[in-house]
Amino acid sequence: MNELLPLCNSCDLLEGGDAVPFDVDYAGQTCRAFAIRYEGLAQAYLNRCSHVAMELDWQPNRIFDDSGQWLLCASHGAAYRPDTGECAGGPCQGGLVKIALSENHGVVYWHADYKLKPVSF
Repeated sequence: MNELLPLCNSCDLLEGGDAVPFDVDYAGQTCRAFAIRYEGLAQAYLNRCSHVAMELDWQPNRIFDDSGQWLLCASHGAAYRPDTGECAGGPCQGGLVKIALSENHGVVYWHADYKLKPVSF
């Protein structure tokens, strides 16, 4: 089964801009997730730092650093690569939990049946 759920219009995801939040089921719990655009591609991750299970936002839907090049945990300073979710520095352990997205005809979809798992490197 390939359950695609519309998340937002493609134009809502600006390069290095605000994230679009949404909820997913992860480990039997409803958890916050976010979608961003980086290097032209839509990416999505569970909004949970791998260091301590806290949301990354330093302000609502602000996950990128000021340069738009890194995803930062506001609480601990862990930095993640926006294209892979891999830990790039700070106290992160492993990477962010990746969520599958696709874009078609100006709409971003998330794959609700995709098995969420932490990025490992």
